[in-house]
Amino acid sequence: MGSQIAHELESAKARIKELVSLVEHHRFLYYVLDRPEISDGEFDKLFHELEDLEKRFPELKDPNSPTEKVGAAPSTEFKEVRHRTAMLSLANAMDEGDLDRWGDRLKRSVSDGDDKEVALGYVCELKIDGLSIGLTYEEGRFVQGATRGNGTVGEDVTLNLKTIADLPAKLKPLEIDAEGLPTFCAGAGAAVEQRLPALLEVRGEVYMSVSSFTELNRGLTEANDSPFANPRNAASGSLRQKNPRITAKRNLSLWTYLAYLEDPVIQQPRSQFECMKMLEVMGFPVEPNRFLADSILEIKDYCRRWSEERHGLNYQTDGVVIKLNDRRLWEELGATSHSPRWAVAFKYPPEEANTILEDILFEVGRTGAVTPVAVLTPVLLAGTTVKRASLHNADQIERLGLRLGDTVVVRKAGEIIPEILSVIVEKRKEESKPFVYPSACPECDTTLIRIEEEVVLRCPNTYGCRAQKERRLKHFVGKEAMNIEGVGEVLVEQLVKADLVDNAADFYKLSFEQLVSLERMGEKSARNVLKEIEGSKERPLAALLFGLGIRHVGATVAELIASHFGSIDRVMEASAEQISEIEGVGTVIAEAVVDYFSQPQNRELIETLKELGLKMEDASPSSADAGEAPAQVFAGKTFVVTGTLSNMDRKQAETAIKMRGGKATSSVSKKTDYLVVGESPGSKLAKAEQLGVTVVNESQFLAMLES
Repeated sequence: MGSQIAHELESAKARIKELVSLVEHHRFLYYVLDRPEISDGEFDKLFHELEDLEKRFPELKDPNSPTEKVGAAPSTEFKEVRHRTAMLSLANAMDEGDLDRWGDRLKRSVSDGDDKEVALGYVCELKIDGLSIGLTYEEGRFVQGATRGNGTVGEDVTLNLKTIADLPAKLKPLEIDAEGLPTFCAGAGAAVEQRLPALLEVRGEVYMSVSSFTELNRGLTEANDSPFANPRNAASGSLRQKNPRITAKRNLSLWTYLAYLEDPVIQQPRSQFECMKMLEVMGFPVEPNRFLADSILEIKDYCRRWSEERHGLNYQTDGVVIKLNDRRLWEELGATSHSPRWAVAFKYPPEEANTILEDILFEVGRTGAVTPVAVLTPVLLAGTTVKRASLHNADQIERLGLRLGDTVVVRKAGEIIPEILSVIVEKRKEESKPFVYPSACPECDTTLIRIEEEVVLRCPNTYGCRAQKERRLKHFVGKEAMNIEGVGEVLVEQLVKADLVDNAADFYKLSFEQLVSLERMGEKSARNVLKEIEGSKERPLAALLFGLGIRHVGATVAELIASHFGSIDRVMEASAEQISEIEGVGTVIAEAVVDYFSQPQNRELIETLKELGLKMEDASPSSADAGEAPAQVFAGKTFVVTGTLSNMDRKQAETAIKMRGGKATSSVSKKTDYLVVGESPGSKLAKAEQLGVTVVNESQFLAMLES
């Protein structure tokens, strides 16, 4: 008997050691490097297994166990910030039974052993899958923002947070009664004064909307950079950029949910629901789908309803956060070293489905990367029909052991990107054969190569592969590049097939006769296309740099390089060291730019584009002087440009705003800070005046740019 106990103890000790190592490893990847290797569900299983073993064998528990920690150590790239109040994680409820047990524990804790039924209220909020942050306000002004870090110490990301349009720089005052209670609170009297809290610490979640995430990944893919796996990683990586200008372009959003108030007069609302109302009144964005529940049964109904409805939201939610509404009980209930007892997070299980792998197709990108794509029997998953899934590279196909006709398990990574999780080998047909990855380009039959340590295979036939050529040309005419309206993917394919366009310069040599000779191209359409092509010659330098399709150079990097050098000639002559000195541009990007301009075909293309009249210098106000980036004077400000400007076009004005840390949007709302008006501003001017938005004319705007 004794030997059996000793064996169990030794086995538990070994497993605890293994789990501690695994949990610490994945925690670091998730919180610090933003590169998780496993799903949240898989991590939760490891964490709960460790918790259970430590409860069964408390003598084996290390005081420094990850179950006693929150998050991970902050990166040394940012200044450390010590939180006034610890930012704890939440305990998870994995099913409705866990919710029942949590509710029972609460009632026992607040009943003092009394058998009487205790009625408790709860606040339900959708759990946003983003990055937790703490915001500090003094006398109503935003002074500091920090990540959660390890719960006690986080990272100072104040400048980056200021670029988020949703974050108020200055708060609206609270109306309070004679006792200092905000007037919207139950039992409050009439308002006697308006007052801002002396000190306010707010907790929230920075996230990236689904639409912004899709747009960001599209740009990264076009620049041949690795896309983010999910919006949470994208938000975290964007908020922790060294350059706030890059953060500003990532279009981050914010929800707030918790506040700690210190003031000699203002009373903290007694309920969490009223605290959220307080945040809303002061100007903070608060998740609109919050719900006040009277029972665990109502909480369950709320969780079930949003299990389906959440797929229609423009932000990602992986569960529901439930808090006791009576904040006076929070201190009484307290917290463990890991999580508060008065709150719990109900987690939705990851959605998976079984389907058939019908085929594997291969797409050739503009830089020659050959990407496999799985063709699936259509299956409904997380609210949408999934027909395809990216397979990334040959290594993933080999790791999964895929064969055509296999029954596969599909899920949405981050509930957005379809991916194949595994193969159900038991359902495999006997006659199936291992999949053989092609050794030649599916478009031009050139032998594929693998460059250095890259996992992707590439077609080296850069200028002879028709697929690469078409992709480059489609990229060149795109909206963020030369923005040639009327020249879409179909027309580009027609022009290439008819041997009318071989490189970007050929667009500017097209004649009316050549265009009308194409199928379904009328005379009016041909004239419009030629007009758009001619107009694109005035596009700013950043648009041209992006349009060239240089590897790793996305729209943001193109703007940074254009702003730094000011002309294509300076960019072409710059060394990798000079380019990598630009904040936000690393060595890999710099070397890619130098490599691009070292190739005779590309230098010849630039010279031809010059002769054809394209703009090669950026003399607009969006350019910086002699290599110095503009000051971030517009950080945290939202602009709308309307009407016709005489000194620049709208795109150049918006670029100037973005380069100075501001956000340029297309519609006027209460979040708009400035409306820049040219001639014939239209209805946007009336709406701005109605909402009290500051209106500036072109000369005032130019003065702001030069300030």
